Amino acid sequence: MKLKALILDEKAMNRTLTRISHEIIEKNKGAEDIVLVGIKRRGYPLAKRISENIYKIEKLKLRVESVDISLYRDDLSRLSDQPAIKKSHPIDVEDKKIILVDDVIYTGRTARAAIDAIIHSGRPKLIQLAVLIDRGHRELPIRADYVGKNIPTSRDEIVSVEISEIDKCNSVKIYEV
Repeated sequence: MKLKALILDEKAMNRTLTRISHEIIEKNKGAEDIVLVGIKRRGYPLAKRISENIYKIEKLKLRVESVDISLYRDDLSRLSDQPAIKKSHPIDVEDKKIILVDDVIYTGRTARAAIDAIIHSGRPKLIQLAVLIDRGHRELPIRADYVGKNIPTSRDEIVSVEISEIDKCNSVKIYEV
């Protein structure tokens, strides 16, 4: 793979997450009844960062959960005749404003699976989607409510999000395959 572009460095990523945090507060007229749910793997640490930002702004500590979408994927039968299923812990979502957080939205299938997992846990007041990167190429009618950066990409490119909690650095890069 060949590096095509550095999209966000650490400072730009922090500014972007701060802006998303402000937008969440503004759109929801505060942060009451909000639960941040990070889509495993990189969505969860991003949700924790957004929670920290909202605490700095509103002095309100939000609950941060994670959701494992493996049970709700629509391609399980393609992966294996008998895919291994991991049981996900239920999340209390009743009458809560759920903000799903992920690093990249691409086809929309991951977001759809996460929404299915949330609804399986109960009936939230609403579900909104926050993503660091929107790279386009949707296959489902799903859009993010909060977008850090829109990046036009080709299907032959890879968007790599690195976060310090997992990758020891913070950046968003595009690679050519």
